[in-house]
Amino acid sequence: MEFFATAAVRVRASDLQRQLVIGNLPRWCASIDKVLENEGDKGGIYCLWGEFRIHRELIRDGVRFSLPTCPNGLQWTVTVEDGAPSGKALVHCTINRRAPATEFIESVEHFMADWKTGLESGTPRAHAPAPRSGECMPWFG
Repeated sequence: MEFFATAAVRVRASDLQRQLVIGNLPRWCASIDKVLENEGDKGGIYCLWGEFRIHRELIRDGVRFSLPTCPNGLQWTVTVEDGAPSGKALVHCTINRRAPATEFIESVEHFMADWKTGLESGTPRAHAPAPRSGECMPWFG
């Protein structure tokens, strides 16, 4: 199942890749309460569904996060069109279930709304130093 949200932002893909790191996810999304571990592109978080391992991957035009131990195989990407500041960022979330419980669907919709709000507020850029920049690896195509 797929979920989408579009945030009104003017940002480049390289900015997303530099700013969206595991260590500051609670500043971007209110549904992520706490970072439990931060090992660069792997770690642990506590979010609205509980405690999970999280992986971060740089992809073409943005970043992908996945919760590899999630029973629903939840993952999401934040990207900008063609890597340029187009005025919007797309948040795309998928789960590996065709017909999950209504409550879970509502919680994912809430998660997506929190990402939209966090991206549009731009709070981490204003209050946190820029994290180390990453390099997009060639496996994205």
